[in-house]
Amino acid sequence: MKKAFLLILLTCMNFLATFAQSDSGIEMATGLRSSGKIYVVVLVLLVIFVGFIIYLFTIDRRIGRLEKRNKKDD
Repeated sequence: MKKAFLLILLTCMNFLATFAQSDSGIEMATGLRSSGKIYVVVLVLLVIFVGFIIYLFTIDRRIGRLEKRNKKDD
């Protein structure tokens, strides 16, 4: 119950924070979007994120193998 209340409270605060921001726009994002470079930025971030996820999965598999080997030896 406490977790649900906390989640609802954080969601409401996040929702209210979005209305507190001005609508003036970000000049850098507008410039990147108009020149098409925003797609390069998004692609680079996506490649980094996917690489990080793959790295975490391989580390998890290696640790799993070592745990099985350690349990087998005991």
